[in-house]
Amino acid sequence: MSNYRRAEIPGGTFFFTVVTHRRRKLFHLPENRTLLGHAIRQCQQDWPFEINAIVLLPDHLHAIWSLPPGDTQYSGRWSVIKKTFTTSFLANGGEDWKVSKGKRNDNRRGVWQRRFWEHLLEDEDDYETHFDYIHFNPVKHQLVRCPSDWEASSFHRWVNAGVYSPDWACGKYPQPKLPVTKENYGEPS
Repeated sequence: MSNYRRAEIPGGTFFFTVVTHRRRKLFHLPENRTLLGHAIRQCQQDWPFEINAIVLLPDHLHAIWSLPPGDTQYSGRWSVIKKTFTTSFLANGGEDWKVSKGKRNDNRRGVWQRRFWEHLLEDEDDYETHFDYIHFNPVKHQLVRCPSDWEASSFHRWVNAGVYSPDWACGKYPQPKLPVTKENYGEPS
């Protein structure tokens, strides 16, 4: 069995990639995006954390979270979010995809990939690279021409705050440098 080690930096800021089981396109449906939003907000009530940036694509999401001082429990938060979403999704008529008998015995469902990919953001450049990567991701996946065209993104919040211009990365800007993620290097842990 693999020995997975996660960064445990109390109060750290982390970049995450979380993927659906077999890259199933669950989040093209607005009702599933709503269920995930409820699951995240419910988790935040019990285990506070700040979402600095997030983008929800049909089969995965990227996010940057900042944990409270002294807190290292991002893995527990993702577990709660995944379980809460899965329970609501199945209760609202969503279907489990088949998983092996061994995975079923481990109480795994066919909704999410088992693990997620995380990266500790070490400095301001690292943060900005991942922040831009998140907001550019729908363009990278050729889902839209401009980040502003993708609804399920914190990009709009940051336009309103004056961080981005509404036409950022719409041909007037060079493509943002891409961080190392599971999509362009390695596998999730």
